[in-house]
Amino acid sequence: MNDTGPASGYPTYDQPPGPDRSSSNQATARRAALTICTIADIAAGLLGLWIVLYLLDANQANPFVEFVHAMADWLSGWAQDIFTMDTESLRVVLNYGLPAVIYLLIGHGIAARLNRA
Repeated sequence: MNDTGPASGYPTYDQPPGPDRSSSNQATARRAALTICTIADIAAGLLGLWIVLYLLDANQANPFVEFVHAMADWLSGWAQDIFTMDTESLRVVLNYGLPAVIYLLIGHGIAARLNRA
């Protein structure tokens, strides 16, 4: 009894996992990548929307504008006042635009990596 292989009914050690397991892992990775892309897109969209609302001089007392501004402040809290410009509109574009670009780059980069795996 020198047989060191697995018990009968199990794949041998040199065989790759069955197609069910591999396709299931790929589907899970695709779902995770889609979720990450969606979150990054929503974050960047809110930041971009606030930039547009600010540049168009939207009514700051409107509840929708207040909500977008609050969300943009929360999402870009780590990047506030990186750029201190004399022109207020340029300051808003840079301080809210930079986090939007970073969220897009990181989110889509992670998603691409997950889709390749």
